[in-house]
Amino acid sequence: MGASFWPEFFRRELDRLEGLGLRRRIPELDRGADRWVDSPRGRLLNLASNNYLGLAGTPELKDAAVRAVREYGTSSGASRLVSGQYALLDRLEAEAAALKETQDALAVGSGYAANVLLLQALGGRHAVIFSDRLNHASIVDGIRLSGSDMERYRHADAAHLAELLERHRGRERKIVVTDTVFSMDGDLAPLKEIAALCREDDALLVLDEAHATGVFGQGRGLGYELGVAGDNVLFMGTLGKALGAHGAFIAGSREAVDFLRNTGRGFIFSTALPPAAVGAALAGVRAVARDPSLGSRLLDMAADLRAFLAGLDFDTGASACQIVPVILGPNETALRARDFLAGRGILAPAVRPPTVPTGTARLRLSLRADLTDADLDLTRAALADLREAMSAWT
Repeated sequence: MGASFWPEFFRRELDRLEGLGLRRRIPELDRGADRWVDSPRGRLLNLASNNYLGLAGTPELKDAAVRAVREYGTSSGASRLVSGQYALLDRLEAEAAALKETQDALAVGSGYAANVLLLQALGGRHAVIFSDRLNHASIVDGIRLSGSDMERYRHADAAHLAELLERHRGRERKIVVTDTVFSMDGDLAPLKEIAALCREDDALLVLDEAHATGVFGQGRGLGYELGVAGDNVLFMGTLGKALGAHGAFIAGSREAVDFLRNTGRGFIFSTALPPAAVGAALAGVRAVARDPSLGSRLLDMAADLRAFLAGLDFDTGASACQIVPVILGPNETALRARDFLAGRGILAPAVRPPTVPTGTARLRLSLRADLTDADLDLTRAALADLREAMSAWT
């Protein structure tokens, strides 16, 4: 018998990815949500985490997680529809719904699981789902698993969406889904225009607020800031980014959320979130409700950094939030820039295809509200040094 196919397949594919500059490795880091991380190159200022408000690891959230473990143990033990229910989950859902100003909410294991769950439940062979071309992979996967027809409109292009909706005007079951803040470009969806189209066409609007919850609209999200709401709108918000914990929630009308409880496979067949995560998430929701200005201060910080980068002739695209891309082009340039910044004490990931389009590899600077003036001075100095060094790379 000849050599086994699979070992050679794995080696060949890994070598191919290596040659393209696309092979990924888990970075050697410790304390990856903290402001400073430990790495083989020493302590690095963390501009890679989605811990946007710096809540993860604060005494308030840690104490809440510990209290939840002491009261409820370390696991929910089952799906909530069996025996995995506990009162803290009800409180989290009620306060998450209040934060989003909706009637109800459903807590689930992750943002990825939430998007797959709701699109599978809402879609089907009689549905057509309209999706922004740069939506998160979880949205794309959810649509594919739903068995729905999929129409992808040009990124943030409400006019193209209108054309596609017109093409399907006779379809009854129409769903439009979009990120509100796009995670790799930091730009914003034209929500007012999209919402108007959905009202006109009686389409359900699903908003992925993963990177907007806690930051925009007094912490309630970009939909709230722009006045997008109603019975035909569902929101997905993560608990593991700005809110500093783990998991996600889907918020909307009482009937829509109850429908998802009854049809969402990712909810029905999954063990409920563990008490530590729920306790921390509830504390995160309360921290944002108590101080809605946390996000606005972060957005001001990001605007200042974009202006500085523009002065260095770096391309930050259409970023309008705490996510600031530095678009460099070739994969090799992004990897070299990442390593250069690490040598200056900054952790900034290099993002490459297929996460972003070919030829747009970049550094993704993820700002956080707990950065100090000294941290920002360090960041500006390192980026200025990078610009000077890059002039000698070509």
